[in-house]
Amino acid sequence: MDSGTADTTTAVAPHAPAFTTHSPATGEQIAAYPVDGPEAIARALTRARGAQTGWAALPPSRRRDHLLRWKKALADDLDTVAGTIAEETGKPPGDAALEVVLTLEHLAWAARNAERVLRRRKAATGLFTVHQRASLVHRPLGVVGVIGPWNYPLYTPMGSIGYALAAGNGVVFKPSELTPGTAVLLTRIFDAAVPGHAGLLTTVTGAASTGDALARSGVDKLAFTGSPGTARKVMAVCAESLTPFLAECGGKDAVIVTADADLSAAADAIVWGALSNAGQTCAGVERVYAVREIHAELCERVVARAGALRTGAGPDAAYGPMTMAGQVAVVERHVTGAVSAGARALLGGPDAVRPPYVAPVVLADVPEDAPAMTEETFGPVVAVNAVADVDEAVRRANASRYALGAAVFCGGGRAGAAIAARLRAGAVSVNSVLGFAAVPALPFGGSQDSGFGRIHGEEGLRAFTAVQSVTVQRFTPPIALTSFEVPAAARERAVRMARALHRRR
Repeated sequence: MDSGTADTTTAVAPHAPAFTTHSPATGEQIAAYPVDGPEAIARALTRARGAQTGWAALPPSRRRDHLLRWKKALADDLDTVAGTIAEETGKPPGDAALEVVLTLEHLAWAARNAERVLRRRKAATGLFTVHQRASLVHRPLGVVGVIGPWNYPLYTPMGSIGYALAAGNGVVFKPSELTPGTAVLLTRIFDAAVPGHAGLLTTVTGAASTGDALARSGVDKLAFTGSPGTARKVMAVCAESLTPFLAECGGKDAVIVTADADLSAAADAIVWGALSNAGQTCAGVERVYAVREIHAELCERVVARAGALRTGAGPDAAYGPMTMAGQVAVVERHVTGAVSAGARALLGGPDAVRPPYVAPVVLADVPEDAPAMTEETFGPVVAVNAVADVDEAVRRANASRYALGAAVFCGGGRAGAAIAARLRAGAVSVNSVLGFAAVPALPFGGSQDSGFGRIHGEEGLRAFTAVQSVTVQRFTPPIALTSFEVPAAARERAVRMARALHRRR
């Protein structure tokens, strides 16, 4: 094992079900982990419930301090955490380190802002409730289940884990079976940094059966990241017990480039957004719509930048192998299908697929009904199509079943914001890509096949609470309408008053 990775192997009892993880780059075995079933998850949930009671009872400032200590411990162990991520996913160490950095930013924001966002708030009363004092209270849900993905095994699930803990909940975390070591290490660092709260954050390992058991376990909410198909199955299980469900299911993000855009900046951002992490990013760039007068020049710039990148497992590689071997076949099908349907391969093409690596692929003139334009490719492939004008670009961008992220490149921020307002995406960056993902105060999430609900920001904190409305009667009302003893004359007087009031505009 490399010095930059931690030993995250979990003890597996003799003859107990287990699975092994392997390096996407070399195929070598990394570690073995137990396949946790319903009994193991029930034990984890019981421990989490016991720990959550004390955690929720702490003053918000104490929870903040605990979470900031955890943040510091993650920062102290950044190289080890990043090394484990790189080993399990195959991404370059620099990309893995950036993932840890973004995670630290979000954890710090959640810890420092939870008290402000979730504090008791007064609510205004009306004419007939002036005798009441009204307020809103955000209570922790209890224990939140989190099912995380493999492409960003720390950053993405921590958008739920960190915010749920900051809101006063316990968490049972089921990571992808491809990246359990990152989750085990995360939990170990938490337990060391936050002593006295063992079980508050627990990791369970396994594949689909473990996720199914977690969904059936009785958690108070389930946050899921994965494909739309799997989300539907998990949501159906949650529906049986009316377990609240939050889903982030990927995207087919579009970039619109106008005639007055900085094409050098646009090309640079498009290449990074499409190819970083081997294109295995839910909010990564997969479609580009450029107005016709600058389309050819933009394509030249994108091809030049993408063609200069090198894939591989070393630290000097721009991106690494495909983490999930099965995704290579999806990429190959999309590229081959697009070319067969008349698309031009400006860079790469079907021969770019050399498992476990896929070289950069830049396509143009891809038919809008091709799978490369309608399905999530989740690989280092970008389609750059020409459009007549911005109106056509917006229509095509909004035609997708996905509605997660988008970007606009144009000559001015105000014009870009106006275009952004016309897009259905849950988050839009103007003159950058994925800018919203690095701002902890901004919520993140989409709609349709991109899922529903929000993580990050104030909405992300409130997503892991239950809202309680409270009224306290301050004095006896002059007209008590909630009593059988109200005289008919008093009730009629109240009706006359209300009618006179509400006839006004």
